[in-house]
Amino acid sequence: MDDGTSSPRSPRPPRLEPTDPGFPPPFRVSGAAPIIVTAAMGAADQRHFDRLRDAHFPPARNLVAAHITLFHQLPPSCRDELERLIRRLSSDTPPPEAMLRGVVSLDRGVAFRIESPALLAIRARIADHFHGLLTAQDQGVPRLHITVQNKVSAGGARALLADLARDFRPRPLVITGLAAHLYRGGPWEPAFARNFRGVRT
Repeated sequence: MDDGTSSPRSPRPPRLEPTDPGFPPPFRVSGAAPIIVTAAMGAADQRHFDRLRDAHFPPARNLVAAHITLFHQLPPSCRDELERLIRRLSSDTPPPEAMLRGVVSLDRGVAFRIESPALLAIRARIADHFHGLLTAQDQGVPRLHITVQNKVSAGGARALLADLARDFRPRPLVITGLAAHLYRGGPWEPAFARNFRGVRT
């Protein structure tokens, strides 16, 4: 990416599918909004992956801007503490180096695989801080990726995978910060975002 700014487009979540883990009952009390945490991309990469989603996602399901999910559902009660932690982390942490390493199959979709030990280390610090509050899905180490197609036919996914893989070359991916969003059953509601401001030594 990149001029270091975020895309103005706000991510919006897809409907939960039968295979998606449902929100645990405590997270579904009236007015409660689970928190989704993502890594923010630089503007050029954001535009690039948004264009790919617009071109290849089924329109009725393309409700979310391109994103890198770090946590799928942190409890609403940790919002203030999460904001303080992310503010502290971002103030002295340099932007993590990241690479796009390949195009991968999601069976009925396609994604770009991201390699970034530094970003995973940042995520691990957040996970350690909220140990005991994580869902089963968020307790594991994620396979970082950017989804550009999903919920299509297997044949359609294979065709796009072959097309994108043909010209793919590994390249750097700019990661600018962290963002939190509230999930209320509709569009993601932006909660807060912080850019990494540390300096690499």
